Amino acid sequence: MEDSKGKIGIKEFIAIIILTIGTKLTDDTTVILYKHMGNAAWMSPIVMCALSIIPIYLLIKVLTIYESKNLADVVKHLFGKFFGFFTLIVLWVTLFSALTVDSAVYTDIISTMYFDKTPTIMIYTLLMIVSVYGAKKGIEHIGSVAWSVLFWIKFSLLAALLLTFAQGEILFLFPTFGNGAWEIVKESSLRVSINADFLYLGLIFPYIKNMKVYKKGTWIAFAIIVTELSLSLAGFVMLFDYKGIQMMDFPFHETIRYIEIGFLENIESFFFPFWLIASFIRFAFYLYLVSILFGSLFSIKNFEHLLPIIATLVVLLGLIPENPTFTIFKLREKLLFIATPIFIFLPFLLWIAAKFKGDFNNDKGKASN
Repeated sequence: MEDSKGKIGIKEFIAIIILTIGTKLTDDTTVILYKHMGNAAWMSPIVMCALSIIPIYLLIKVLTIYESKNLADVVKHLFGKFFGFFTLIVLWVTLFSALTVDSAVYTDIISTMYFDKTPTIMIYTLLMIVSVYGAKKGIEHIGSVAWSVLFWIKFSLLAALLLTFAQGEILFLFPTFGNGAWEIVKESSLRVSINADFLYLGLIFPYIKNMKVYKKGTWIAFAIIVTELSLSLAGFVMLFDYKGIQMMDFPFHETIRYIEIGFLENIESFFFPFWLIASFIRFAFYLYLVSILFGSLFSIKNFEHLLPIIATLVVLLGLIPENPTFTIFKLREKLLFIATPIFIFLPFLLWIAAKFKGDFNNDKGKASN
């Protein structure tokens, strides 16, 4: 992995992770957490962080002993032809389902919050067209765009958070543990898959400049995301109280409508473009990952050609649910619950299989030479 041509550096890698996972605070993820943990939901990212450290560490440990293999190649190598194929099918279905559900959620946000007179199919189609265009440009393009807009996107989020904290009520955060510390741990542990994107990052491992970039970038982005999610959740509850959030569909968008800057009105028009750009990057990356995984499953080298087909299928499936605001919310809850054991246990199984095969010993032999 010494040749850096066609690969991304640490800045682009961190930007992709932050924009991909960080945008979850702008959809209905926050409502799901507040629904189960009340006013203490802002502590859930910290618990999820603690529960995610070991799986992420083991995944990095395994991937870094296979210099040119991505996650799919490693799974096939360690689990064999049959079990490897079955595992990759499960990973692909989970990722494709997440792409479909999340894109439907974002289409619903745009449709209900900003362009309620525009047909949903037009919004959904445009979202996928732009995302496919970005994905077809490749991981270098996605990374460079993510890095170029990261500062402005995060600056807009920081501005929103500062205004939220200034206009919120800190007493709404108490009692600190809500219904109890055990309840926070239990409910957070069932939804650790909010961080499952770190598992799928293994699919672009060969496209990262070197192992050091992958390790360092992962942990830096991980720390930033945990902080960002926790502060944002705290800001939402300070502004609306958890009872108010539970009655909302998309707290972030309600927040940018609610906060004020002096005499200025409709300041959501300032935040919306940045959020939209982040959404395009997120779904371009998801489409890229889905295509890589499908290509690995069926040995398709030019997996980029699959992007328009996958995007079309996503739109067709995403438009099926009636009353999407509530239907997709329930689907997303179930998906988080189903994906959690995959994210937690697969890195353990890969690590055990690598130990059993003696691949860690081979890696130590290479290092000594």
